[in-house]
Amino acid sequence: MSIAPKGNRNPVKQFKLFLNYFFLAVITLIFFAPIAYLLIGSLKPQNEVLSGLGGFLPVHLGFGNYANVFNAFNSEATGYFYSFYINSIIVSCVIVIGGLIINSMIAYSLARLRWKGRNFILGFVVLLVILPFEAIAVPLYDLMNPYRNTLFAQYIPFVASAFSVFLFYSFFISLSSEIQEAARLDGAGPWRVFFQVIVPMSKPVFASVTILSFLSAWNSFLFPLMMVDSPDVRPLPLAMTVFFQQQQKDWGTIFAFGVLLILPVMIVFLAFQRYFIQSVASSAVKG
Repeated sequence: MSIAPKGNRNPVKQFKLFLNYFFLAVITLIFFAPIAYLLIGSLKPQNEVLSGLGGFLPVHLGFGNYANVFNAFNSEATGYFYSFYINSIIVSCVIVIGGLIINSMIAYSLARLRWKGRNFILGFVVLLVILPFEAIAVPLYDLMNPYRNTLFAQYIPFVASAFSVFLFYSFFISLSSEIQEAARLDGAGPWRVFFQVIVPMSKPVFASVTILSFLSAWNSFLFPLMMVDSPDVRPLPLAMTVFFQQQQKDWGTIFAFGVLLILPVMIVFLAFQRYFIQSVASSAVKG
């Protein structure tokens, strides 16, 4: 029995591998190109921002556009840029942290506990997942109208999320029940089982929900547009729309605003990407 030398590889497989990496590199470049264009454009003078493919050339760079963003929002009439940032951070953090606690416990009760009406509630959650927000925007506006121009109105309707509950439920239901049963035999109650057994095993789904919830909360626009008139509680996406609607558009400053807008999202994703990828990979294996 002869063994082929390690250097003698199949040329067909090598060519297929090359094609796979080539197409992946092209797709990555296509998705990364707008971000690169935005980042480079935010550092360029106004007359060089929208210059076609020349916009990718890193020449004449500076931070003047970022200074213009802060200068454009530096009074009580326009609001303060740091205030918009703080408002968005507060709203997003309350939605994410509150949602992780509430939605995970709801999902745990649906996936692991047995109680009357559980199937009905689960079906109602699935129904809410496919219901678009626009269908409930007007009734929600009427319900929250007494709390207009407050941060409370921007986060309290979105802490409980049917989509997050469904993600948690799908993960919890796939976990082995043997560990949970062993904990119960040791005398652990539902609360102890959840916090000491289920939560430590569920880091991937917690990371996925964190990223998706933060992205949704940070980019929220329609409901703040309906509920907010005062610059004091205006979130960042709404402030950018007001800035973009100005008669004279400084694209370099707009690009700088865009970079500052997506920066927290990128930080959150990079912080949780390891567990997020694990969650996607495990879902693919189960599928």
